Amino acid sequence: MPPKKAPTPAPSAAGDVSSALHKLVSSYKQTTPAPFKVLDAFLVFLLVTGIAQFAYCMFISNYPFNSFIAGFAATVGQFVLTLALRLQTDPKVLTNVGAPAQGQYVGPLTRSAFAQFVFASIVLHFFVVNFLG
Repeated sequence: MPPKKAPTPAPSAAGDVSSALHKLVSSYKQTTPAPFKVLDAFLVFLLVTGIAQFAYCMFISNYPFNSFIAGFAATVGQFVLTLALRLQTDPKVLTNVGAPAQGQYVGPLTRSAFAQFVFASIVLHFFVVNFLG
């Protein structure tokens, strides 16, 4: 009977996750345009701000509660509006919904999306300020 070969060790899950994360970050840095990186940084800031507000309300104090609701609603609302702006101006998404092809000029669509973003942000913050009293 021939000797049994030692089984080859399976790759570790931590190594797989690390290499996948490294590949994701390097692909993001290479393929994402700078304006989208700015929007993504703002989205991360809004996410961290929302988590901090929620944690403060849960663990420290929720007085005055209407201030927490207004601040948290502003953070979540601005996150949603910024995400919508990012999706409306991404050429990869635009080609999937029947907009002009990737090489064509999409300036009017981008300007319109930005104008909608600004108007909706003003309306959102108007309601937040009015909610504060």
